[in-house]
Amino acid sequence: MVNSIAACVKIIINKTPFINEMLIQDVISYSNLSKSIHNKVETMYGHPVNESAIVMAVRRYADDLRKSEKKQKKDKIDYEISMKTNIYDVNFVRNYQFVNKLAQLYDKVKPGKGDFLNLSVGSHEISLAVSEKFRGEVDELIKNEEILHTNENMVAITISFSGDFLKTPGILYMATRKLAWENINLTEIVSTMNELTFVVEKEYSIKALDVLQSFFDEGI
Repeated sequence: MVNSIAACVKIIINKTPFINEMLIQDVISYSNLSKSIHNKVETMYGHPVNESAIVMAVRRYADDLRKSEKKQKKDKIDYEISMKTNIYDVNFVRNYQFVNKLAQLYDKVKPGKGDFLNLSVGSHEISLAVSEKFRGEVDELIKNEEILHTNENMVAITISFSGDFLKTPGILYMATRKLAWENINLTEIVSTMNELTFVVEKEYSIKALDVLQSFFDEGI
């Protein structure tokens, strides 16, 4: 059981990013939201709860969310945004021997000449996104691997920052939240010290680009 009604409300709201966003934008009824989560709050709290107490907790948390949003959006960040099309994305079961094969690919892909290559190695899976023109080489490299899924004709949107954007609290969360609010599905998220890349399906690319530009132009 959770020891306060306010804590229950916060946990429930945070599990649903869209509700979180609607509270920040002040476009949802506190009363209606409280009614919809009443049973969940009582189950989590372990005791009967008056609906007015839930309304008050929702109102206070909404105020906290808006204050936090306002604090985070103080300064504009210098950035450049670019988009690369025709990206081939493949995900497969991790194989320790596969890493040794990557040298063959790195010798051919030239990011300085506009090529795209990103490799993410997880505990159990490997994700590889590369310019479509290297698909033949990639398919040859992974022909004996256990493929989980492949996506073609993807788009990579990269934001390059001046300075260490990773030290700006909440920037990745806020950016992905804005994209989720617009129903834009993210296939890959890649971050380095000064770059943030989203790989999306082609149909979402222009909308995602507009959302990200508007978000970063607003000031973080």
